[in-house]
Amino acid sequence: MGRLFGTDGVRGVANEDLTAELALGLSVAAAQVLTGSKSPDGRRPTAVVGRDPRASGEFLEAAVVAGLASAGVDVLRVGVLPTPAVAYLTGALGANFGVMLSASHNPMPDNGIKFFARGGHKLADDLEDRIETCYRDHAAGQSWDRPVGAGVGRVTEYTEGFDGYVSHLVGVLPNRIDGLKVVIDTAHGAASRVAPEAFARAGADVISIGAKPDGLNINDGCGSTHLDHLRDAVLSHSADLGIAVDGDADRCLAVDGDGAEVDGDQILAVLGLAMREAGTLRHNTVVATVMSNLGFTLAMEREGLLLKQTAVGDRYVLEEMKRGGYSLGGEQSGHVIVLDHATTGDGSLTGLLLAARVAATRRPLAELAGVMERLPQVLINVRDVDRGRVAESRELAEAVAEAERQLGETGRVLLRPSGTEPLVRVMVEAADAAQARAVAAGLADVVKSALG
Repeated sequence: MGRLFGTDGVRGVANEDLTAELALGLSVAAAQVLTGSKSPDGRRPTAVVGRDPRASGEFLEAAVVAGLASAGVDVLRVGVLPTPAVAYLTGALGANFGVMLSASHNPMPDNGIKFFARGGHKLADDLEDRIETCYRDHAAGQSWDRPVGAGVGRVTEYTEGFDGYVSHLVGVLPNRIDGLKVVIDTAHGAASRVAPEAFARAGADVISIGAKPDGLNINDGCGSTHLDHLRDAVLSHSADLGIAVDGDADRCLAVDGDGAEVDGDQILAVLGLAMREAGTLRHNTVVATVMSNLGFTLAMEREGLLLKQTAVGDRYVLEEMKRGGYSLGGEQSGHVIVLDHATTGDGSLTGLLLAARVAATRRPLAELAGVMERLPQVLINVRDVDRGRVAESRELAEAVAEAERQLGETGRVLLRPSGTEPLVRVMVEAADAAQARAVAAGLADVVKSALG
């Protein structure tokens, strides 16, 4: 059996890979690793537990809550809320740790378990390893001290979490967004109530789409991975902009008033300049990944902002932000971290800050996003291949080298296995769109033949 934890918690097909037994066992193990000793007054440790609206989240939440309570942890069950809301509440309520049940942008049959440490921060690799070791020891028959009587955990429905989180979002905005007409697509996911409410409280005229979760329709042709409906709604309502989040609302993409997509690179550029103007962009630096468009790099240089690049994954962006004391970072996919106000990517917060910039400058989003020109970039997801052999394939290495020779200094190639899905991503960037498509298609064929 391989490592349970991936780049973003434990994920898999619910009730096949991610079973109730696994969820319960991991929760017991997490309780033992993350709680430490009892507080001086003898109070039990506390955990915040939330989920997105997937049908499988109902039984998985029950398993997690049972595991935690059986391990002597008091549970604050916050219900359906975004991942960043669980992170925020973990810190705001002084809980020992938090648990979020979601598979983010993945299709409905998948689900996942993500743990947050005290303060709402993502777990370090060594803590995940300790939880996994503890889980495997228990599965192998090693006994553990089970509390009895008054020692077992109690479960409380914490309904105040919704209002507390929405108030936090609105409270950190630099200015109100009165008068803006905004379309919000919440992917029938965890932010279906939160995001429209936050934008409305901040002053926007809100049109909601993708906001009727039924447990089965999360991410289904909507949200940040499918922008067509958002684009159509923005144009039909003559809205100023549109905001799309994914199933657990930790990422955000946008559409301007003309219906053009505004990706994570452009959002980072807009927010970076706004934060520099406000004096909150620490060290005059933005952190991004190697997947960022070359146009973003050129725009940062032209505007006098420094850029730190990391491996792909918001956890690596966050690690670099903490290491260097930076305040803004993110990914092209829409994970944007504003560390002064959130411990993880927060799609609702990102959308609100973007709208606040439009309102403050009285400039359309298209003009603000025009600070960078996106060079043609082609991304192909190659499925049903052995992603674990990317680094060792000689055939693939030779194909990448040849592609790089073809592109020269006018483009680049990036090949990487997904950390959350069974696929390999092929990204090619070039000054000419046709060349980028041709090179990417050729590399995708090699990936299939070499790793299939």
